[in-house]
Amino acid sequence: MSHNIPLKKPKRSWRFLRLLKRIRPLLLPITYRHNQVVLLPDGQRFFQALLSSIHSAEHFILLEYYIIRNDITGQKLAMELEAAVERGVTVLLMYDYIGCIDTPFSYFRQLSQKGIQLAAFNTPSFRRGIYWFDRRDHRKMTIIDCKLAFLGGFNIGDEYSGIMVSPNSFRDVGFSISGGAVKELIRIFEETWQMEHDVLPKLPEIICNQEPPSRRGKANVVIVSGGPHHRSSYIRSAFLLNIASASEEILIANPYFVPGPRIIRSLLRAAKRGVRVRLLLPSRSDVPIVLMVGRSSYSALLRGGVEIYEVEKQILHAKVMLIDGERTVIGSANLDQRSFHRNFEINAMIESSVFGQQIDTMLRKDFSESRRITLEGHESRSFFTQLLEKGVNLFGWFL
Repeated sequence: MSHNIPLKKPKRSWRFLRLLKRIRPLLLPITYRHNQVVLLPDGQRFFQALLSSIHSAEHFILLEYYIIRNDITGQKLAMELEAAVERGVTVLLMYDYIGCIDTPFSYFRQLSQKGIQLAAFNTPSFRRGIYWFDRRDHRKMTIIDCKLAFLGGFNIGDEYSGIMVSPNSFRDVGFSISGGAVKELIRIFEETWQMEHDVLPKLPEIICNQEPPSRRGKANVVIVSGGPHHRSSYIRSAFLLNIASASEEILIANPYFVPGPRIIRSLLRAAKRGVRVRLLLPSRSDVPIVLMVGRSSYSALLRGGVEIYEVEKQILHAKVMLIDGERTVIGSANLDQRSFHRNFEINAMIESSVFGQQIDTMLRKDFSESRRITLEGHESRSFFTQLLEKGVNLFGWFL
C-alpha cells in the first residue's frame, strides 16, 4: 500500500468479531461505549496530567505500577498522594516487589506512615513455590474517583517523565480514559489486591454516575487483562486477533520484541495478503539480551515483506499497535513471552478514528526519525553476532 494513499475507514468485520471471542473463551469481552480517550504522547504531558488529576481527587485513588523510583518524579507522586490522604481521599498503592527492588524501603514506609494503603505484589514466599516467584505485576495504572484512569507504558521514574535528556530518556506513550471502561479497571485492581491481601480493598461507597450526554466521548473500549492465573494468554490473543483482522496497514511500536512463532506467522500472513506491516523497535535497550533475541527474527520478517525500523534517539518503551488507522491496542504489554504468560498486564483496545489518527500521526513521526533495517544490511552482521543471537534465542521464553 502506498504511503500517500489514505486509509479507507474500515468497518468492524465478521472476521474481527469471530476472532474477538478468543480473548475470553467462555465470555465475550465487554465493549464499553461512549468513552473519552486522550492521548498523552510523552512523559512530560503524561505526568503533568496524572499529577494534576491526583491533586483534584475527591474520593479515592488506586495505583498499580511495576516500577516506582525514589527520584524527583517518585517524590512528586508521593507528595501528591500524601496531600490527598490529608484531605480525606482513600489511597491504595500496589507495586511489584521485584520491580521496585532498587527503591529504598524507607520510601514505601513513609507512604504507609502517611496513611497510604500498600500492597507489595509477589513478595518472596515459599508458600507459592519457586514457579510463582517468576511472576511480575507489570501493569501501569492509576484510577481516580471512578471517573478517570491513566494507562500506558509509563513507570514512575525520571527516565520516563522527560526529566532525563537523550540518550538516557525513554520514549513512551500513555493515555487517559473516562467513561464506563473505568469500572472494569476498578474491578481488575480489586481482584489483584485481593490476590495479595486475601480481602477486597475498602473503597468509599460512591455511585459511579454515567457522564451526561454532552460530556460523553465516542471511543469504544475493550479492556484486556492478562495474567499467569489465566488458562490461556488473553494478551497474546488480543494481539493475534487484531493482526489477523487487518486489511490495509499495521503499525507496531514495541520495546521488548520476543514474539514467538505464532506472532511472527501472523505478521507474515498479514504481509502476504497485502497488508503493509511496519515495526518500530529499539536500537538500544536496558535489557540488551532481549535486543539480541528480537533481532534473531529480523531475517524471516524482512524476507516476508515486513518493514523494520529502529529508534536511535531514545530508548523505546512505548507499546502500541494501530490497525488500519482506526483500532488501537495500547497498554503495558510487550510482544514477548513474559507479557504473554508470566506477567500481569493491562491493555486497552480502542475503536476510535480520532484517537487512531492521533496515534497514526505520532507513529509516522517516530518512523520518519528512525533508521530502517534492510535485509542486506542485517545479514551483513558478523558471524559471531549471528551465532550469539541464535544462542540466546534458545532462552527467549524465559526473558
